[in-house]
Amino acid sequence: MRKRLIVSAAFGLSLLLAVPASASGFHPGADGLGDPYYATLGNGGYRVSHYDIRLKYQPATDELEGTTTILATATEDLSRFNLDFALQVTEVRVNGRVAAFATSGDQELEITPARPLPRGTEATVVVRYKDVPSTVQRYGGYTAWRRTPDGAVVAGEPVSAGWWFPSNDHPSDKATFDVSVLVPDGTQVISNGVLTGTGSRAGWTRYNWRENKPQASYLATLAIGKFDITQGTTAGGVPVYNAYSKDLGENAGAARASVERTGELVDWLSGYFGAYPFSSVGGFVPNVRTSGGLETQTRVFYGPGLFARGSNTSVVVHELAHQWYGDSVSLSRWSDIWLNEGFAQYAQFLWSEHENEGTAQELADYIYASYPADDPFWTVRPGDPGEENQLADAVYQRGALAIQALRNTVGDETFFRILKGWPTERRYGNATVQDFRAYAERISGRSLGELFTTWLFTPAKPATGPVPTGAATAATSRTDGPLPAEPKSWKEIQAANSVHKNGK
Repeated sequence: MRKRLIVSAAFGLSLLLAVPASASGFHPGADGLGDPYYATLGNGGYRVSHYDIRLKYQPATDELEGTTTILATATEDLSRFNLDFALQVTEVRVNGRVAAFATSGDQELEITPARPLPRGTEATVVVRYKDVPSTVQRYGGYTAWRRTPDGAVVAGEPVSAGWWFPSNDHPSDKATFDVSVLVPDGTQVISNGVLTGTGSRAGWTRYNWRENKPQASYLATLAIGKFDITQGTTAGGVPVYNAYSKDLGENAGAARASVERTGELVDWLSGYFGAYPFSSVGGFVPNVRTSGGLETQTRVFYGPGLFARGSNTSVVVHELAHQWYGDSVSLSRWSDIWLNEGFAQYAQFLWSEHENEGTAQELADYIYASYPADDPFWTVRPGDPGEENQLADAVYQRGALAIQALRNTVGDETFFRILKGWPTERRYGNATVQDFRAYAERISGRSLGELFTTWLFTPAKPATGPVPTGAATAATSRTDGPLPAEPKSWKEIQAANSVHKNGK
């Protein structure tokens, strides 16, 4: 977990007053963090430690009023800095003083404080805003804010925060969150973490949610409407909070039959990945027209279309696996997406083994044989797929094959040490594919460069499938002829490949 210099309010104020606005050496912070896929996401010059988001929402008109307070620390001498935000802003204050602001691009809020911010000082940034989020479109017509018959839902990857709170919108800058939302009586609010309290007054009810572990901005979620709520605990004692729109219709039963197994599945995954890293878990199924979903931290978003063909516990396994691989240990840049999707899909392979519906090896054999060598599937490099292929099938499927290849190379005992040790050692942090390779090499005591290059970074079909050392390779090296038998679990596993694409 990163450390930051804490400066008392009194000291910080006296220091700011001592530095004239025109002081040399102060400069604007970068309008992006230079992500190889999304150069303008995030911002340079500061790090955020906490977001306090206070909202008032009227479902009938989709009007949202908000005040977000951001606690940040300057990492450079800043004359100006940016936040990522898409809604209309009415006022900005920095350390209590009114600050000038302007907007540019798709979601750049440029803030010029009354006094510059010396490196190492703490800043309190207050942004007031008011807008109708569903009318706001960015990035060529995209909106992360979905209206429902009784409210709204916001969830999306790689961007969604900009439709309800200003942020440093990149997963490399994680923070804790308090989310407080005022809605008309009879309407409920779902968000991340733990519901710390509610209060009702004059026809309105306020819901207060807290996520006390570091969270990436795109993993923050908000759902407003009328829900059936179920609560319980896992066998390990983690509180479980699930919510279902009251008007889900014919998908309601299958959704509940899947999501209500959350506690059981968290306990099962803990056996592979280590202790669950957060203070609560659960999911919500709002009435939106999507078969997508997203691993929003502690409170997974499931589109009802995921359950149109019946229950699907494999999809729930996929999203819960992300709580370790993607949420607790987050990617450092979007090109590291394999660290999220490859491992979430492999968790489905393990669940398939557990349910006797196909071993991980059988699934790997089937996928490998399903795509001939000239199929475009093999041109996508899971270790760096490119923005246009970030959520391509190969990132999930070939990504999971890479993990099976690792398992076969190092052996089960070492492999499962890696699988559990990585999210334990890197808990609440960020990492790259290269970091994971270094960790796997350290634990296994083996050089794994050729394996990673072959399965993650070569735009061609590997000569042989991911088979155990010394095993016959004929069954997995074929490019013609009949496929191996389709594992019973395959259709459910494959359904997860479209989850994030439809939810984006």
